[in-house]
Amino acid sequence: MRRDPLASPDGLIRRVYAYVAYTIGDGPDAEDVTSETFVRAVRYRSSYDPSKGSPATWLVGIARRCIADRPRPPEPTDAESLDTVDIHEGRADMLTVRAAVARLPERDRELVALRYGADLTARQIAEELGLQTNAVEVALHRLHRKLRLELEPDFRPENRREARKDLDAPAGI
Repeated sequence: MRRDPLASPDGLIRRVYAYVAYTIGDGPDAEDVTSETFVRAVRYRSSYDPSKGSPATWLVGIARRCIADRPRPPEPTDAESLDTVDIHEGRADMLTVRAAVARLPERDRELVALRYGADLTARQIAEELGLQTNAVEVALHRLHRKLRLELEPDFRPENRREARKDLDAPAGI
């Protein structure tokens, strides 16, 4: 007998929303994709196989397909996005990090969303993407260094040389 993957939905809803928000931005679109994810999960709950991963991993897989299925809105220009932003204490830092992540290649952004949005482990990410755990760990390590170099201008020089080598190598897998 299979266990119900949606038996405890509260934590799962937060994790799926966080993943979606990391991927497409927070707000109504992320809420819609999260809702669609759970509609599909309810529809296909009988297909859940616990031997293939946790309910969170299963739901993130569904969310990834929901994101891929949605139409892409046109990207706002820098001027448009800055006009609508109200910068408060701490918000500037968040926008700086968000902008740095947005400049990453799509595969790297997906890794960031899976790790920090969905709060998946490297092993769970590897299962979701069909990769080796070690490859995911290395890619995440390179992403940390790349982002740290960009976000911390006073990053120590001996680490900068090492991190710059990683900038030449793609962090994605």
